[in-house]
Amino acid sequence: MGGVFTLKFLEQLQQPIKAAFFIGTPVGVRPILNYDRDSSFSGFSFDWKKIVKSAKHFDVFQSDDDPYVSLGNGEELAKQLGVELTFVPHAGHFNAKAGYTTFPLLLERVKREL
Repeated sequence: MGGVFTLKFLEQLQQPIKAAFFIGTPVGVRPILNYDRDSSFSGFSFDWKKIVKSAKHFDVFQSDDDPYVSLGNGEELAKQLGVELTFVPHAGHFNAKAGYTTFPLLLERVKREL
């Protein structure tokens, strides 16, 4: 839920930050595992105009086989932020269970924005 937290945080900022990175972030596009039983998902309304103004750069990463968050979420998030989706095939939820103990592409993108 880190991506959802970040989106809500960006809505509150008064000054823009340099960059925000989203990996496997749910934004309300089903299927999302546990969507109907988890109250964390009840507030999928975002002030996209505020969010877009809150960072100078955005990156959105999404996989096609994430067992928790469908690809449509990454596509919608990228669209709302006005950026191209970085599609990473067969990356699951970008966690150790999916084999992601390092994420060189993310590190490269973060370094580029420093």
